[in-house]
Amino acid sequence: MDAVEEIKQKTDIVEIIGQYTPLSRAGKTFRGLCPFHPEKHGSFFVYPDQQRWHCFGACAAGGDVFSFIMKKDNISFGEALKTLAEKSGVELPQNTGQEKVREKHERLYQANQMAAEYYHQLLLGSPEAQKVRDYLSKRGLNAASVENFKLGYSPNAWDNLQKHLLERGFSIEELLEAGLAIENENKKHLDRFRNRLMFPITNVRGRFIGFGGRALDDNAQPKYLNSPQTPLFDKSSNLYGLHLAKDALIREEQAVIVEGYMDAILPHQYGYKNVIASMGTAIGENHVAILKKLTKNLILALDPDSAGEAATMRSIWLENALGAEMRVALLPKDKDPDEIVIQDPSVWGQLIAAAVPALDFVFEKSLAGMDLKTARGKSEAVAKLMPSISQISDPVRQAFYLNKLAETVRQSPKKLELLLLKDRSAQKVKSISTSSHRTVSNPLEEYCLAIILQYPEQKEHSKKLLAEYFDSSENREIYNAILSTDDASQIKPSLDSALWEHYELLLNQKLLPHRLDMKLAETVLRMREEYIKRLAHNRADTLAVGESTQLRELFVQKEHLREQKRRQK
Repeated sequence: MDAVEEIKQKTDIVEIIGQYTPLSRAGKTFRGLCPFHPEKHGSFFVYPDQQRWHCFGACAAGGDVFSFIMKKDNISFGEALKTLAEKSGVELPQNTGQEKVREKHERLYQANQMAAEYYHQLLLGSPEAQKVRDYLSKRGLNAASVENFKLGYSPNAWDNLQKHLLERGFSIEELLEAGLAIENENKKHLDRFRNRLMFPITNVRGRFIGFGGRALDDNAQPKYLNSPQTPLFDKSSNLYGLHLAKDALIREEQAVIVEGYMDAILPHQYGYKNVIASMGTAIGENHVAILKKLTKNLILALDPDSAGEAATMRSIWLENALGAEMRVALLPKDKDPDEIVIQDPSVWGQLIAAAVPALDFVFEKSLAGMDLKTARGKSEAVAKLMPSISQISDPVRQAFYLNKLAETVRQSPKKLELLLLKDRSAQKVKSISTSSHRTVSNPLEEYCLAIILQYPEQKEHSKKLLAEYFDSSENREIYNAILSTDDASQIKPSLDSALWEHYELLLNQKLLPHRLDMKLAETVLRMREEYIKRLAHNRADTLAVGESTQLRELFVQKEHLREQKRRQK
């Protein structure tokens, strides 16, 4: 019996799910409110005899205990496997290389957690931290917020944290790798954060992965200092407060994105639990990939200054990655989100409810100050807005905004359509020229890997896929990494850092989820066909008898797959 089956046998699915939503017996089944979407009448059922669950309501989701934990906690199969193994007392088989990576990461998690506790206790009780407590009180934070977000204080000393952690068994190498210590030009090791208000940063599971620190001395630079990129922390893939907000994101079917730590904490304090922060960096595709698993309704509420406005303008390019329209909350000038909430919490709710589509915001800002009665003003308006319109993948929305622009500049929509076609051609040429430095891509291989990476459950449909079928070395390396681990979160760390960008492109490639099993099976057959043809080419373009037979067999298998798809349409 394998570990997965043993875990299923030793796990009471009713008990596990009952920890997330109350269940009541209904004959041989159990019934409750679905934990994945709001509902008044229970459409969520658990079948203990089958060890499965299913929602007959809006989300229509279902599966076994693993899929439930993965969906509820937004974690990978490997993480769910580990969680349930601990609960059921099942010992998982260990891969030596993989286990070493896990052990290393676990040490870094523990170092960050101990640092967070150290900073937090100093904030609560150190006389030196009185100035920080006064500052937080002045900003309107209460004790519950300080506790929930585990805010802390880093002392104005060179190596206090370092000494604290070294005494507890951590090595200086671990502190450097975790980003808690730095090495100066004299090879001396110092605490990275000194004399700062500390904001611990956690992953979606609530584990400590890094820190943000606000300077307490007005002359200190930088004002905000974040942890560097580490094996655990990457600003482009993490959002502040997400572990506290994720349930609200699902429940309210909405995420509000702000810029700073305080901008996220104050709304939480006043009951707006669906607010998260981008930690001063622009919202990127990695952030969108994380959020769209929880909700596709994203509202940007960035600071109403020039930087926040520019960040909002850039963010509209992410609508295609999101697969939905983003909205923008129009905040009053000279007031950040935390100031709005403090002054009147109800106003914050009204501003979020009145959020406008992102492209409407772009129209308003782009046209501000233009004289649309002149030919020059009209030309500038078209030049500014046409690139944004050309990027819209939804044809209905694109037509809507094309007509809106035509009405604005009093031109025929057909004339603008011609300009749109020219703009698309220009973008295509630009895309080709800017990507010429990359190794020639292999769309078939990348599509195959994208399916397996984004939908790990589809891996079983690629059992006949061999590493040698990949002609691209970078794709072959990533596939070997996939084969070497069942924990999706460990694929990237096991890769050479030079492959990380390519890995992220695959992870964020847009896929249509319908019948992925058949699409993957067909892709594997096509890759095998290409592989056999490459072998033939290497043999002076002469197919061996065995290879000819294999190609005939592949043709039959592909036709069989196509017939299956035709029957299911």
